[in-house]
Amino acid sequence: NGYYWSRWVTCFFSSRDFSDMVLVDNYIFNKDVFIQFNSTVGEYVGYTAYGVYNAEIFNKDPNRLQQMRAEVER
Repeated sequence: NGYYWSRWVTCFFSSRDFSDMVLVDNYIFNKDVFIQFNSTVGEYVGYTAYGVYNAEIFNKDPNRLQQMRAEVER
């Protein structure tokens, strides 16, 4: 009868030198991804009305985008 919120961050790669690494940051509510950052896209994408609303806010913040884009290098 409760709510379930989580955040799942991972990197995917297939080469030994990590040159093809992709960072994916998922925000999950009740087991559904509602917003996602993908380093290949370079910005947040919303999958629900609430996710689209938040993605627009996150994408307007240049500091947040710069930090997330740099995470793949870290």
